[in-house]
Amino acid sequence: MGRITEDLIRRNAEHNDCVIFSLEELSLHQQEIERLEHIDKWCRDLKILYLQNNLIGKIENVSKLKKLEYLNLALNNIEKIENLEGCEGLTKLDLTVNFIGELSSVKTLQGNIHLKELFLMGNPCADFDGYRQFVVATLQQLKWLDGKEIERSERIQALQNLPVVEQRIREQEKAYCLKRAKDKEEAQRKLEEEESKGEMGRSHTGSGGHWHADLSATLPSFEESKDYIQAPEIEEGQCKGKEFDDREDDLEFWNKPSLYTPESRLETLRHMEKQRRDQERLSEKKKKVKPPRMLVTEDGRALNVNEPKYMDTSLIDVDVQPTYVRVMVKGKPFQLILPAEVKPDSSFAKRSQTTGHLVVCMPKVGEVIIGCQRTSKPVKSTPDSSKEQTSKRSQQMERLEVDPSKRSIPDVANIVQEKKHMPRRVCAEPKIIPSEEDPDFEDNPEVPPLI
Repeated sequence: MGRITEDLIRRNAEHNDCVIFSLEELSLHQQEIERLEHIDKWCRDLKILYLQNNLIGKIENVSKLKKLEYLNLALNNIEKIENLEGCEGLTKLDLTVNFIGELSSVKTLQGNIHLKELFLMGNPCADFDGYRQFVVATLQQLKWLDGKEIERSERIQALQNLPVVEQRIREQEKAYCLKRAKDKEEAQRKLEEEESKGEMGRSHTGSGGHWHADLSATLPSFEESKDYIQAPEIEEGQCKGKEFDDREDDLEFWNKPSLYTPESRLETLRHMEKQRRDQERLSEKKKKVKPPRMLVTEDGRALNVNEPKYMDTSLIDVDVQPTYVRVMVKGKPFQLILPAEVKPDSSFAKRSQTTGHLVVCMPKVGEVIIGCQRTSKPVKSTPDSSKEQTSKRSQQMERLEVDPSKRSIPDVANIVQEKKHMPRRVCAEPKIIPSEEDPDFEDNPEVPPLI
């Protein structure tokens, strides 16, 4: 059974920062609410209230909502219009698809002078002969009934025929009330039968269990051990048989024809609740509790573990120890043993936002971390290789700095000046011969000469 609680109202008041005393609009539809309560005390400033598709059987505890303009009670179990006289600002009332059979109860809305729209379609009273004429004549402030505008000529005609129509409505109401009383008695009888069947089933189960215990006590020890070994198989078969019986009962319930009454709606709700509870109980039985994962052995030795499957940065916790690193993801560990001792205080972790790769940098103890740079390996040079490299370099420099088309005729006057300012790179570099006295000397062509 759903109830209107303060927590429920606050959860549906997020648009008002969960403040309920100043709420102007509240939606509590499809909450399986069976009774209207507390709203007139907690939310006095309400202007719009949605309560459709619940199990409310009576309009109550809303008379203090003076500012209420729109009340939606469609798809409920309401059988009578009442307790709305205090809603002075009510302009629209929706009672679509309820069980209102007392059409004369619309007279209680005569005091709601601002009421302009009323919806009663889908109720038993909407099938009465003269239904629309009676409502139009009784509630003269109405402008719309069941989504159709009320014309002035329609109201005049309804007022003229009101005495005859009212007498006809009373007769139909009386017949409906008698039929409704029989339906209630039949529903009460069915409910009592189901309760008695349930009690008999429980008592049969209890006596059967006791008889099995007494019988097993009289068997020999060998038979006791045999029965004990076969107990899980018997229990599993009983569970499967129970599931089959429940499935058959469910099919029988949904295929059984029934009238559309408030009692049938409540019966459907109880059946669905019972199904939900049984399903939860069954899932709890089937759920296997996994033993806790061992991360460190009794002798203090850490193990390699990889348990997490879903990686999310907000749920990752990295723990670096001198001999191992542990990454916890949603409570599941990923642990690696390190081949060497590291410095936990100098370690850090980072994760790529593109690929999701997690990188943990852990410096070793007694070593210095150097930035990752590509360094060319020293190559022992020979006279032939140095000549080739020098010729290649000189050719490249000549192509970049010397243009033969512009210097086709040499200038004799400026020949000395050109020689003075000629780039050093163009000139042939003198060959440096390593001294025989130094055995560790290496001629690196990339190092410029000292001259």
